[in-house]
Amino acid sequence: MKKIALFSMGGTISAKGKNRLDLKDYISGKITGEELLKSLPEINQIAEVHPVQIDRISSTNLTETHWLILQREINRYLNELDFDGAVITQGTSTLEETAYFLHLTIASDKPVVLVGAQRPFSALSTDAPLNFLNAIRVAVDEQSTGKGVLVVANDQISCARDVTKVNTYRVETFQSDELGYLGWINPNGTVEFYREPTRKHTIYSVFNRLKVNQLPRVAIVYSYAGANGDLIDYISSTGKYNGLVIAGVGAGRFSKDEEHAIRHAIKKGLFVVRSSRGGQGSVVDIAAYEGLGTIAGDNLTPQKARILLMLAISMTDDYQKVQHYFNTY
Repeated sequence: MKKIALFSMGGTISAKGKNRLDLKDYISGKITGEELLKSLPEINQIAEVHPVQIDRISSTNLTETHWLILQREINRYLNELDFDGAVITQGTSTLEETAYFLHLTIASDKPVVLVGAQRPFSALSTDAPLNFLNAIRVAVDEQSTGKGVLVVANDQISCARDVTKVNTYRVETFQSDELGYLGWINPNGTVEFYREPTRKHTIYSVFNRLKVNQLPRVAIVYSYAGANGDLIDYISSTGKYNGLVIAGVGAGRFSKDEEHAIRHAIKKGLFVVRSSRGGQGSVVDIAAYEGLGTIAGDNLTPQKARILLMLAISMTDDYQKVQHYFNTY
C-alpha cells in the first residue's frame, strides 16, 4: 500500500459552521488532518496516509512563507523519507496560487495533489469528504506520476498552471477555461487522464533548486477605464518592491498615464509583466509597447504571473531570461 503525506493548512475543507445550513459564516481550521482521516475510514483501503499539520487558517491569510515551508516539507517527504505522494488540503480562495508555486518548485515527479472544498465539512451536502477521498485516489494512481502538481475538486483533475477559481460558492468553482481538465475520477473510483501538461514543471523546472527564506516582493495593479499611474508610482517609490504585474484590459493593455508610470518603474529597476484581467487568451509583445521593457505574461492569470515573476527574479536579473521563463513555464 502506498504511503501518502497529508499536509493540512486549514480552509473550508476543515471548517465547522454553527449548524448544517451554515454555508458562509463558518470557521476554518476546526478539523485537523488527523480528524479528517478518521472521518473517512474508506481511505484506509486506498493508502497509508500520514497527517502533517502545517496550519489551521483561512487561505486568505496564507503567505509566501507558508509556500516555502510546504515546498521544503513536501520535497523532504518525497525525496528523503520516500513517500509515494503528497496531498495538501487548504482553502479554495488561494489554492490555485499555492498549487502553481509548488508546480514550479517541487523536485519530484511523484504525485502532488491539492484539494479544498466550497462547503464546510459540517454542512448539508458538503463537498469536502468526496473531494478529499478523490484527492487520495489521484495521489496513489500511477497515471498521476510526472504530471506536475494537480488540483482535484468536483470529480475533476486540473493542472496547477491552468486552473482558476471562478465562483464564490458553487462546488464547480475550479475551471481550466480554454485548456480543459486533465481528467476526472469516475463514480467507481477509477482515475482517467486525457491530456498532459506541456509547460515545464517540477523536475524539469529550474526553480526546484530554490533555497531561499524570502521571495522578492511583487505587486499586482488592476487596470480599468480612467486608470492613472498613481498606484504604480506609489509602488515604485516605496523601494520595497522588485516587480509588478499589470492586470491589463483586453490583451494586456493600459492607459497612457499607466504607461508613463510603468516606464518610470522599469527605470527604477522593477520588472513589469503585462497580463490580462480577462481570464482567457494570451498576452504577447505588441508594437505599441515595443521598447517599453515590459514582459509578456502569456496566458497566465495576474496572480500566477506574480508567482512566476517572484521565482524568476529570485534566479536572475536578466530581462531576456525572465521573458524566456514566461514563454516556457
